[in-house]
Amino acid sequence: MTLPDERGGTWTLLTGHGHVLVEIARDPEARIRDIAAAAGITERTAQAIVADLEAAGYITRTRTGRRVQYTVNRESLFRHPAQEGLRVGPFLQLLASAEDAGTPAPAADPGRSPSDPEQPGQADTP
Repeated sequence: MTLPDERGGTWTLLTGHGHVLVEIARDPEARIRDIAAAAGITERTAQAIVADLEAAGYITRTRTGRRVQYTVNRESLFRHPAQEGLRVGPFLQLLASAEDAGTPAPAADPGRSPSDPEQPGQADTP
């Protein structure tokens, strides 16, 4: 889904391919209909993108009866030269890990270890 920005234009940070790959990573048994709805695209576009992702080696499809199970190749490399040598796995883990797609994952505080309950710079005395 795209929302207008302050200048009236609409755009999203991820392409349709990125959205589809994230949705497949979230739910490897998702139907094309569900992938399309989550990505805000038509079913026909979702089918074309899934075919592109499969041809490029990002996913594989396995048919079991009438259902399709997707497997994401998290070792695949990003295609853009600016991300040369980077694998898609950590990116997908970050975006697909939030249990509720509408709830952002909590940001880590770089100045604090996960086991340290105090904020940096706080003293033990009041």
